[in-house]
Amino acid sequence: MGGRAPTRGTDDQEPRTVIARAPRPLRSALSALTLAGVLAATAVGCASSGDGGDGDSAPPTSPRAVVPPEPHVGFDYQIGGPYPPAPGVGAVSRDRTAKPADGLYNICYVNAFQAQPDATEWWQEHHPDLLLRSASGDLVVDQDWDEVLFDISTPAKRERLAAIVGAWIDGCATAGYQAVEADNLDSYERSQGRLTPEHDLAFARLLVGRAHAAGLAIGQKNAAELAPRGRDIGFDFAVAEECGQYDECAPYATAFDNRVLVIEYEREGLSRACARWGGTLSIVLRDTDVRPAGADGHVRATC
Repeated sequence: MGGRAPTRGTDDQEPRTVIARAPRPLRSALSALTLAGVLAATAVGCASSGDGGDGDSAPPTSPRAVVPPEPHVGFDYQIGGPYPPAPGVGAVSRDRTAKPADGLYNICYVNAFQAQPDATEWWQEHHPDLLLRSASGDLVVDQDWDEVLFDISTPAKRERLAAIVGAWIDGCATAGYQAVEADNLDSYERSQGRLTPEHDLAFARLLVGRAHAAGLAIGQKNAAELAPRGRDIGFDFAVAEECGQYDECAPYATAFDNRVLVIEYEREGLSRACARWGGTLSIVLRDTDVRPAGADGHVRATC
């Protein structure tokens, strides 16, 4: 894990470091019967915006048409650092601090449900109540990536967070991206019971509205068990880590009409994904640190 030193933005613009995302261990998928009981209607609302303030102004409207990625488009996952895409790549995902790739379909990575590891201090200084805490008052941390979860347990907190994250989404649109991927829809699984699927989906609804207002398609990131509901609230496509490795690609493919971008981190996962989905989904193998081409340890392969 690593990257350039963080930089300070405005009061509501967290310092940002490009952080490579390691794969998460297998999540426990909810059964259809369980989902029927827990996925109640999510809260409806519009994210407030502005320049990253506390949500006093409305999100911008955009004349840009929202266009999702094409099914089975050649794909590369470059959130650990940009590099020239290989021949045949038609879509690329990059961190929101990076420039889009010329002439391609560009997806902007945003960590929407958790704080970047280097930004915890900033959040504690500016918005301590927007960080999730346990019953004992300790910060609830995603131990895999050392990321504190955002507290999206109330409508008011969701609105305030949507204003901040919404400003990042607006920045993606201004930079020339066509879409955004909102990472960690599955944060409720790591919340020590403080969050529910309904909380995550209610916040996701605000982000979907903000992205569409900016003329961006928006992708659901992970949470295969929530794919049908994610499509219902407006996600346009899915970004799925290791769905081949753990046999989780089918829910995404069904919900999003094969508009699914798959990242595998193991050769076995790539083989499984390609055997079943190589002719329909966009699949790429990357190293776990998603290093740029030319860096030691860089891995990239496709079906």
